[in-house]
Amino acid sequence: MRFPIVILISGILLMSCSSKKFTSVSYLKSAEGTTANSPNLNVFVPRSDKSAPFPILIFVHGGNWNSGRKGTYDLLGRNFASKGVVTIIPDYTLSPDASYDEMTEQIASVIQWVKANGSKYNGNPNQIFITGHSAGGHLGALAVMNPKYGIDPKSISGIILNDAAGLDMKNYLEQNPPTATDNYLTTWTNSPDQWKEASPIYFLNKNTPPFLIYVGDKTYPSIKVANKRFVDALQPYQPTVTPMHLNKKHIPMVTQYLWPWSNRFEEVIEFMNSHK
Repeated sequence: MRFPIVILISGILLMSCSSKKFTSVSYLKSAEGTTANSPNLNVFVPRSDKSAPFPILIFVHGGNWNSGRKGTYDLLGRNFASKGVVTIIPDYTLSPDASYDEMTEQIASVIQWVKANGSKYNGNPNQIFITGHSAGGHLGALAVMNPKYGIDPKSISGIILNDAAGLDMKNYLEQNPPTATDNYLTTWTNSPDQWKEASPIYFLNKNTPPFLIYVGDKTYPSIKVANKRFVDALQPYQPTVTPMHLNKKHIPMVTQYLWPWSNRFEEVIEFMNSHK
């Protein structure tokens, strides 16, 4: 059993040597009330002989909107950086201390920070991609797609959804009204108008960035339903989009990125290269 462990440790060391990490960088403007406890982000930059600038990938972590932290995904950041992608992994304020709306505003602030500062890390601010797992997929997509957050969708080169939750919260919450369980009442309120505002599916249009969509065959039924509804609504604008189904449960859909040899890196980078 020691041989695989040696391979894993060697892979981690290799990723560390081929990328540089900038820790706990502030992305909120002072006017937004930054404090010592404000959320911040980590930046993973390629150590590469290839000429910069590199494409930029923003990864938004999941956790049912009330848990998770950026530090869990350092290997994901290092793995992408080792393959020539500047990778940004932010924290954001979780429920019950924030609603979905406040979380999304923060992710929009991350995007604006990347536009203004990405070039300082050898990234190309004209080639920004958003990805996220579970709740992170929802927040990343909503920040780009709902115009209230001030992000020009044409400024985003593509969105990669990884077993994303919350793509049609209006449909889900109409059938499962929010309660205090999992802080859902705080996260979503009890207003159907807010549920619609929270749902990326209602903001699809001809300007929506290209999508790459992954769905786990063993994931939660609510995620399967929401992704099916989302893809059906997306098809009139992006008729060639076909979700990539993987024989995985919900959590393994993201932990696969902690292994540098995952096929997902090649697929995502191919998608990025095709949407420069």
